[in-house]
Amino acid sequence: MRYVIGIGSNMGDSVSIVRRAIDEIEATFDIDVDERSSLYRTRPVGGPEQDDYINAVVVMHCDRDPDRVLAGLQKIEHEFGRVRDVRWGPRTLDLDIIAVDDTISVDPDLTLPHPRAHERAFVLVPWHEIDPEATLPHHGPIENLLDRLTHGAEDGSR
Repeated sequence: MRYVIGIGSNMGDSVSIVRRAIDEIEATFDIDVDERSSLYRTRPVGGPEQDDYINAVVVMHCDRDPDRVLAGLQKIEHEFGRVRDVRWGPRTLDLDIIAVDDTISVDPDLTLPHPRAHERAFVLVPWHEIDPEATLPHHGPIENLLDRLTHGAEDGSR
């Protein structure tokens, strides 16, 4: 299965954390990431006052079911000190499954595609960088979604 994973950090050495998280994803799932975007500095969306984020997107192929991949990503977040106290609050590491192939699911534990991905330049810009022809299931081509957004990553992704 083809997974699109969003990565973000805004606590500590975020650049190093995002890079190390990609290495940890490869080790945890015993795979090589197929594509990795550049790192983007973006403003936080919602939540309390906090520092800017460093964001990236990776594409990987993995034969594990999405619920097992989610559990593995949450374990990595925990190892990096992730605490889930405040919704949209600062975090050492945030790993989100954005899409899995063309899967559409409304499971309360894992909605696919990610329910807000189509609104978030900090997901769409790096994803478009590594896969300009990509399509977000149920929403259409990423390029069209980006055209609809009012702010790009250079202005602080929304």
